[in-house]
Amino acid sequence: MVKVIKIDDVEYIRKDEITIPEGDLKIVILQRGWIMIGRFERKGNDCKLFNSSTIRSWGTTKGLGQLAKEGPQTNTKLDKNYGVVEFDYLTVCAMISCEEKPWENAL
Repeated sequence: MVKVIKIDDVEYIRKDEITIPEGDLKIVILQRGWIMIGRFERKGNDCKLFNSSTIRSWGTTKGLGQLAKEGPQTNTKLDKNYGVVEFDYLTVCAMISCEEKPWENAL
């Protein structure tokens, strides 16, 4: 259980109780048209995306590869996924590794 303290109506969590995802930044294409971007972690068939968003509209002229390399475009629409997205590896159609820098402030 994470311990929280409250000071002046602001909640604080101890730094040593926070887990920072270390997975690579990937665009993950899942079955039924779901396309997401986030920090990807896999253990066996169990997959997780941390700090992720669903890519509702690519907003590109050169496809998903452009997003991976250049980051979100003017017309890209991202819907923040609050919490961890979990899925089975068998639902993955494809993954694209992303450049980190263009996505620094987008997720």
